[in-house]
Amino acid sequence: MKIKYILCYKRFFLNKNTSKKLRSRLKNKIIDKMLTYASETWTLTKRDRKQLNIFGRKVYRRILGPVYGNEKENWRILTNKEIYANVKIPTITETISSNRLRLFGHVQRMEENRIPKGVLYINLGTTRLRGRPRNRWQDGVRDDGRIVGGEGWLACS
Repeated sequence: MKIKYILCYKRFFLNKNTSKKLRSRLKNKIIDKMLTYASETWTLTKRDRKQLNIFGRKVYRRILGPVYGNEKENWRILTNKEIYANVKIPTITETISSNRLRLFGHVQRMEENRIPKGVLYINLGTTRLRGRPRNRWQDGVRDDGRIVGGEGWLACS
């Protein structure tokens, strides 16, 4: 069943009669929603972020198509900067970061006796493994908050 939907979308994206605006809206409304489903609970590594951004740019390159370069008089693909200038929407990783911060704010506003808030601040009393510590969900939220609100954002909440 899932394969049928993917093939339908692929056929839709490859159709030259479909406008770029419609394909872009389809990508934003359907593909990004499927890709970021429950993303507020993910812990992303640098490699994961890179792969997600590569996928997003790859889809936009397919949507926008090649451009004709006047200086060399040949067709070329769009650069990353040109894609971001044309699209003017947040990247997939920026969307995931905002989803994560939205969930954190929601849990922060909960009453103290609620289970999600207790799970967020639970202390298991175990030690972490040797070597480089793995990223936790709280580490990702802290980094996202620093990007959005500066250094003292956690103390305000």
